[in-house]
Amino acid sequence: MSDYSAHRIDQDVGRFRQIVRGHVRGNLRKYMSNGELIGRQGKELVSIPVPQIQLPHFRFGDKQMGGVGQGEGDVGTPIGQGDQDGSQGAGDQPGQHIMEVEISLEELAAILGEELELPRIEPKGKESVEGEIVRYTGIRRVGPESLRSFKRTYRAALKRQLALGLYDSKNPVIIPIRDDVRYRSWNVYPKPQNNAVIIYMMDVSGSMTRNKKELVRLTAFWIDTWLRANYKNLSVRYIVHDANAKEVDDHTFYHLRESGGTRISSAYELCTQMIHQDYNPRDWNIYGFHFSDGENFGGDDDNVCKQLLEERLLPQMNLFGYGQVPGGYGRMFMATITTIEDEKLVSTKIKDRDDIFAAIKTFLGKGL
Repeated sequence: MSDYSAHRIDQDVGRFRQIVRGHVRGNLRKYMSNGELIGRQGKELVSIPVPQIQLPHFRFGDKQMGGVGQGEGDVGTPIGQGDQDGSQGAGDQPGQHIMEVEISLEELAAILGEELELPRIEPKGKESVEGEIVRYTGIRRVGPESLRSFKRTYRAALKRQLALGLYDSKNPVIIPIRDDVRYRSWNVYPKPQNNAVIIYMMDVSGSMTRNKKELVRLTAFWIDTWLRANYKNLSVRYIVHDANAKEVDDHTFYHLRESGGTRISSAYELCTQMIHQDYNPRDWNIYGFHFSDGENFGGDDDNVCKQLLEERLLPQMNLFGYGQVPGGYGRMFMATITTIEDEKLVSTKIKDRDDIFAAIKTFLGKGL
């Protein structure tokens, strides 16, 4: 294959990727409300279903055949075969096909950030170390010629000639000898990475139906996608609660359904313990997200939750988001959340899948 052909192929692939990116961005709201996308998620890639895309090109017909601009015609005369009667039997032409295009989670996050105009996150803490950085900061007398330092070698030769009285200011010629040669040397430094943890909390009492959990699952996928694009090291923990709270894995988090009452403070208390034991706020970027239908039947539990948020959780977190899915009647927990004035606290209602787009904008729009 010639270099020219390879260049053309690279151009076509680049154009194709731009077309796919534009399609994903134009339909992002639809993808965000579609659970099928999560099913196509791999470790680093997501398969996006898009209509079959063909790059624009000219197609020439056979010679000596009629076409547009040949012969006489009247105004309104159709060009080509026109619409055919559908009663002529089965057709033999291909229909529209759907193809799947793989796109990296990093690129998907970039599209998400552009479309929702999300601000970049400024991490804190550099406790975790991953890999090493090599920097040339020292000088040695031995080394490979490729690392020879002209400046340091010249300086050493000048000092030697001055010390021996060999330097002639009228004829300033500096001739290095072997002992004057200096080489750049390197030092190895640890490469720090920012730590971040997401602590998801969800009500799994009897009132939390499968549809409500699906809203949480879709919302959490896009939160994960954006935060993973901003942090190299991201841990995720899951807490479920009804009247009591416990830590579970991700599968249990989205599928468990308990019966009985709801005491939201139990989740906030467990979250507080988790941070105290495992995540020093000076070294970790901590994000908490709680999802519930708002039915908290713990008596004075709303006030306990408010106190825990104001005094224990919010001072230690980068961000705390409360998402309320459709609930029952009476006083909802959202009423308590809205009485707390703290820029780290954000809340939104997620009534259906169409609200996920706005929910992500609300949760991540501050870039904390």
